[in-house]
Amino acid sequence: MTEAHEHQRHIVSPKVYLAVFLSLLCLTALTTAASFVELYVFNVVVALAIAVIKAALVVLFFMHVRYSNRLTKLTVASGIFMFCVLVGMTLTDYFTRAWGQW
Repeated sequence: MTEAHEHQRHIVSPKVYLAVFLSLLCLTALTTAASFVELYVFNVVVALAIAVIKAALVVLFFMHVRYSNRLTKLTVASGIFMFCVLVGMTLTDYFTRAWGQW
């Protein structure tokens, strides 16, 4: 293989994996603790925010997207964008269903 086509492997330190693992454990404990606090409407918001942070850690470090090339990052970003579009379209349909009953 030529140098242009050769993949550079990034060796991740076990300390990084341990730090991410401990962060995930702390965030899981935070999710559990937040479920016992009455935040009314914001219970779901807090739980989803913590879940998004945990998902980002898993994607970035355990799936090695942080150390990948631009094409892989673009693929992940386009998948997230498409997911947001589909959720937005679903919520638009859900919120406008009552309009037809007037």
